[in-house]
Amino acid sequence: MSSAYILVLYYSRHGATAEMARQIARGVEMSGLEARLRTVAPVSTECEAVAPEIPEEGALYVSLDDLKHCAGLALGSPTRFGNMAAPLKYFLDGTSSLWLSGGLVGKPAGVFTSTASLHGGQETTLLSMLLPLLHHGMLVTGLPYSESALLETRGGGTPYGPSHHAGADGKRPLDEHEIALCRSLGQRLGQTAKKLECARG
Repeated sequence: MSSAYILVLYYSRHGATAEMARQIARGVEMSGLEARLRTVAPVSTECEAVAPEIPEEGALYVSLDDLKHCAGLALGSPTRFGNMAAPLKYFLDGTSSLWLSGGLVGKPAGVFTSTASLHGGQETTLLSMLLPLLHHGMLVTGLPYSESALLETRGGGTPYGPSHHAGADGKRPLDEHEIALCRSLGQRLGQTAKKLECARG
């Protein structure tokens, strides 16, 4: 499984969700798999295409091939009124070819989010991201309560996936429990992908 990778796909406006993605990627690498960090393009309010298709700097944009060939997926978004952000939803809405071919069936997936307020819709956002993954036939990987950080956290953290309380200004850094839960999800995705591959072999 040397070529296998977990796709860590996210949208981040102010950097908190991107930092969560980096911590999840570290967890994936701790499991022995490669983590492939990718983001999605923002949705433009202009009708005419004027922005470059691929930015000259910043995180790499995801392609359908990145998703098609992954061994597992971590999907992250800031909370937008208790739902995932539009750019991520826009990308997922364009994955019908993978749904038709069953390209993601049986692959492990997990979700993560960041919010400005502590009770700002973290859990509903995580659940909203799970819906398209269930339609794709992916295997949901959450966080069990055997993770002590889930019981001790004073910030983010849910059994549905890691979350982060970024604060009203979006600048509160990830605390130790939020980091631990991000890394745990990454490890669980990597370990689950490896076990599934062995079972297929």
